[in-house]
Amino acid sequence: RPLKVIMASESGVRHVLSQYKTDLSTVNAVAEASQQDDSSSQGGDIKTVVQDSPISRALSTILEYAVKSRASDVHIEPLEKSLKIRCRIDGVLREVMQLPKSIEPALVSRIKILSELKIDEHRVPQDGQFAVNVNNKGVDLRIAISPVVWGEQVVIRLLDKSGNTFDLEDMGYAGRALRAIREGLKRPNGMILTSGPTGSGKSTSLYALIKEIKDDSINIVTLEDPVEYKMAGVNQIQVNAEVGLTFANGLRSILRQDPDVVMVGEMRDSETANLGVQAALTGHLVFSTLHTNSAAGVLPRLLDMKIEPFLIASTVNTIIGQRLVRRVSKKRDAYWSSPIETKSILNTVGHLLPKTKEEVAKVSADLGYKDLPLADQKAYTLVKGRDTPATPRGYKGRAGVYEVMDVDTDIQEMITARATAAEIEEKARSKGMITMRQDGYLKALQGITTLEEVNRVTADTA
Repeated sequence: RPLKVIMASESGVRHVLSQYKTDLSTVNAVAEASQQDDSSSQGGDIKTVVQDSPISRALSTILEYAVKSRASDVHIEPLEKSLKIRCRIDGVLREVMQLPKSIEPALVSRIKILSELKIDEHRVPQDGQFAVNVNNKGVDLRIAISPVVWGEQVVIRLLDKSGNTFDLEDMGYAGRALRAIREGLKRPNGMILTSGPTGSGKSTSLYALIKEIKDDSINIVTLEDPVEYKMAGVNQIQVNAEVGLTFANGLRSILRQDPDVVMVGEMRDSETANLGVQAALTGHLVFSTLHTNSAAGVLPRLLDMKIEPFLIASTVNTIIGQRLVRRVSKKRDAYWSSPIETKSILNTVGHLLPKTKEEVAKVSADLGYKDLPLADQKAYTLVKGRDTPATPRGYKGRAGVYEVMDVDTDIQEMITARATAAEIEEKARSKGMITMRQDGYLKALQGITTLEEVNRVTADTA
């Protein structure tokens, strides 16, 4: 087998060793303990086994590593002869370790006990949640357990209660998009919808909208599954289908509680969508999310959910499409764009960039980005991060890229006429809407991310 030689600095090697040393020592302790008394998990009290300190330390170490790495999800995946641990860091899954197969039953049972799930149920999926403190940080954990071929797979979603300010500008909203959102929030009724795939920051945007308008003079009620972040001054309701508290039933109840603003975590079915429309028609401001590829894609999705076009046109005020891109790390290098990159920039945002130096201040203020380059440059300054153990592939953290559609009179008429999503998007762009890809390219020109990352994340919107 050919050898691959890689150079690394002493500090980089020490960083990696310190990162994995605790994990490996804990794994070895657990493996030794489980092999010495493997029969204890078969004939004895399983709760006693899974509360044993090596298992607890193993789970704590996995969670500590995930929090330290800024992971959004942890995947515990059983293989035939081992247990694979992967973390989704900055939106990308990476394998971080493999554990001995022998600890799988006790580790999964430990998670079930903490989540108050049935530890003897292995045939059907189970969902739960619990909270932990890691390095003095409060973290809420959402647990999803599913039976797979080699055992039970566990996916843990981490929600850092202390890590988000829910500020629209801090989240990357700028210029035209920010102004369109704030105009939509001024309206006393109607719907503001966010769209995007799972994990694109839709719920975070809804919380930011609530923070923007939260005031003692209005009653804000939310219906969530689950309640991801607790907000003072907001009446938050947790969906519980087991007792009949679904999105639809909960929304009916909310409308009897004299709300001014209603947030529905997700419009999953026609019944919930119809109730949301009725709430908007009866004088409420409604926030919710849908899974679509673009802002314009929300409108045909509502048609698919049996909402009449005239109702969509009269209730939907603003639609947000969004994705998350990886941020370039602080350790970075600047370079001139290649001919291919330059052509891509001109084709995507060339018409938005200032034509003369005199226009720079005005255009930059309009788009919300500082000191934009001129449209006729032969090359543009871009940045790429340095690939280090702390910043894999030169990225650290994430930022949002957005498109915000204001549903004005022209678009309302197109909705009523059952225009396609492509036709509606073209009309919105002609009226000044910045698309997600365009917003991403502008952020790349500001040194926030890279063109490669924007193209990867927005590939399904082009």
